[in-house]
Amino acid sequence: MEPAKISVYSIVGSSHCVLAEDGERVYEKIKEALEKEKHVELSFLNIELLTSAFLNAAIGRLYENFPEEKIRKSLFLRNISDKDRELIKRVVNTVKIYQRSPELLAKVIKEFLRK
Repeated sequence: MEPAKISVYSIVGSSHCVLAEDGERVYEKIKEALEKEKHVELSFLNIELLTSAFLNAAIGRLYENFPEEKIRKSLFLRNISDKDRELIKRVVNTVKIYQRSPELLAKVIKEFLRK
């Protein structure tokens, strides 16, 4: 089966992906493809700026609706810088911590803010 090719730039219409609302639109496209059991190639071609708010909405929310294993085997990031790939990893790790223990995440954030 041909993978679903999703262009972040085409959905957002800008090289700056900062708003959660834009991330929601990307999330809906990814979710639709995963529900059809398709692999997803998510392209970040022409994207210059990503924020965690955007990524939480676009990718982090996937972990609410799909098992981690399915996401890992089905979602492939393309045309993305190492820096942005690391930001995605941090967003995903935060989502995983929250899912395991919302109280732990609140404690970590509180300690971080004290510094």
